[in-house]
Amino acid sequence: MTQDFNPSRRRILQSAGAIALAGALPAAMPALVRADDKQIVVSDPGGPYTTAYRQAFYDPFEKATGIKVVSVARESQPVAQFEAMVKTKNYVWDVTTLTLSADIPYLEAKGLMEPIGLKPSDFPDVMPEAVTPDWLGVDVYSTILAYRSDKFGQNGPKSWADFWDVKRFPGRRCLRRSPLDTLEEALLADGVSLDKLYPLDVDRAFRSLDKIKPHIAIWWTSGAQAMQAIQSGDVDMISTWNGRAQAAKDAGAPVTIVWNQGLYSIEGWGIPKGTPRAEMAKQFVRFCADAKRQAVLTQTLAYGPTNRKSFESIPPNRTPLLPTAPDNIKLMKLPSPQWWEDNRQKVTERFNAWIIS
Repeated sequence: MTQDFNPSRRRILQSAGAIALAGALPAAMPALVRADDKQIVVSDPGGPYTTAYRQAFYDPFEKATGIKVVSVARESQPVAQFEAMVKTKNYVWDVTTLTLSADIPYLEAKGLMEPIGLKPSDFPDVMPEAVTPDWLGVDVYSTILAYRSDKFGQNGPKSWADFWDVKRFPGRRCLRRSPLDTLEEALLADGVSLDKLYPLDVDRAFRSLDKIKPHIAIWWTSGAQAMQAIQSGDVDMISTWNGRAQAAKDAGAPVTIVWNQGLYSIEGWGIPKGTPRAEMAKQFVRFCADAKRQAVLTQTLAYGPTNRKSFESIPPNRTPLLPTAPDNIKLMKLPSPQWWEDNRQKVTERFNAWIIS
């Protein structure tokens, strides 16, 4: 996961500060905005993501096309800057990572994305939900339940109902300080099935959350905080992103990942409307659908490819760690992007008030 949900996003998007930011940045990076250069600027979250994307996509694209890819790290939530660049026509980058559930409905509804003309039928091996007309999803992460095996052995919680069951599974618990995924988990704990979640019964979700609230030791606000909590043993079970839980395992922590009732999300590439290098950017986006390129990405990040043929190139011992492995994806659900776009603001306000009540 590359983005933490920002509950004030709509207010940020409307602020003059975001537009001023977009107006100021190109002056600081004049080499990156020359339309006549045969290069594109791609923004990503930096760190291990840049390393993984460079290996899987950037370098192979340069070799195949001769178009240089300049990567820049950006803020975890790119939507405000994305909108500001389109409005001011000051393009700091030409392509960026965006998540289906958090970003795409808003940006497409506002007409802020460069038309690419993508169709699921053009990519028969790619998950159909990973293709919209203006965006291509290239990797999948999931919000899952994880627990410490030194606390529970092989008899740890296997569902959100188990997570809510403080008598059968005593221990310190940790949930995300955001309604996104947390409301779904509360409903699953209360007996709603994965295929009956939407539209979310918000009142029922909060009644369920009322039951678990006294038992939550930490409400995490960043992936790094969540990973530290389960890795250090500060909590015994947690709702977190699979990549963070896997990183804790890779660091030697006794962490078990439960894919059952996971909530997966898709992230991929979108282009700000009007960038002068749109045609080269579109080539890059389409290039990233390639099965072998996505397989390379999974070597570094525990994210699942959206191209199902990628698994032909992924080592068998790596496959079970990825959200889109057939045995994992069948246990999970994609949260409704449209429901969250329609209800995010009012639900977030209610959640924030509930947290401090």
